[in-house]
Amino acid sequence: MYRFFLVLVSVIVISTINFAQNNTLPEDSIDVTVIDSYVTPEIPHTFLLTFFTSADCKSKVIIDKKYEYKVSDTLTENHSAKIDITNLNFKTKSVPFVIVVEDSLGKISRSDSYEFELPGEVKIKSESNFLLLCLFGGTVFALPSPVYVSNESGNYFGLTKEIPLISFRSSNFNYPFGYFSAEYSYIFKSDDKNFFRLGYKQLINIPEIQYISPGVDWFTNFKGFNGISAELSIGWFKIFNTFTIYTRYRFNIKPNDTASKFHEISIGLYSSFFSVYF
Repeated sequence: MYRFFLVLVSVIVISTINFAQNNTLPEDSIDVTVIDSYVTPEIPHTFLLTFFTSADCKSKVIIDKKYEYKVSDTLTENHSAKIDITNLNFKTKSVPFVIVVEDSLGKISRSDSYEFELPGEVKIKSESNFLLLCLFGGTVFALPSPVYVSNESGNYFGLTKEIPLISFRSSNFNYPFGYFSAEYSYIFKSDDKNFFRLGYKQLINIPEIQYISPGVDWFTNFKGFNGISAELSIGWFKIFNTFTIYTRYRFNIKPNDTASKFHEISIGLYSSFFSVYF
């Protein structure tokens, strides 16, 4: 188990270094110059987008962080698209969009965020519905997750709640590259009932499912029982296009005290909606 922990830490450190190196080379990114971006007032309402790039590349546009459309399937510097947005739902008249490009070597970069204005004829979601959606999402997000705990003295059930605090952007718009989190757990009928954790989790996108996420944590029971954890989560599928159902295995141990080790298996909901992004 110690070897598993060391390998897990090494993978996270190496991946984090590569991420930092990739993000310190802005000169390798492709510049995007938007020429036209507007919506036609007549029905069907069409988003007209034209832009140039500083190098030949493929491109796509992501509208309002959720609607994705291909612009250029072949390598080119001139890009244009006509997108029917008649049946799309927006919260405000000013709609953000970003352009994602891929060069001949497969390197992906993204533009700054732009906006286009909806004509007066386009309906948007009412503010009350949006607030209701936020309230519903906040309620779902606040729900704790069930956890099964096994240690030297027996098996127990409990509740745990993890909150992503700081997330790091990636070229994949579904999930961040990784995030720092805080977590509180309550274990029923156990001698050590309360645990608080701070940790780092890395998200790796996997085809057919959502992601796998190795992580490391520091934990305490507030009474001198302090230790470290190694964990692995699997994100299976999304609900409401916001939350991801995941399962997690975690191994916990107090350094130099093998008798204190315990295992956890949990199921929960992941969302970075309330996280601060960098």
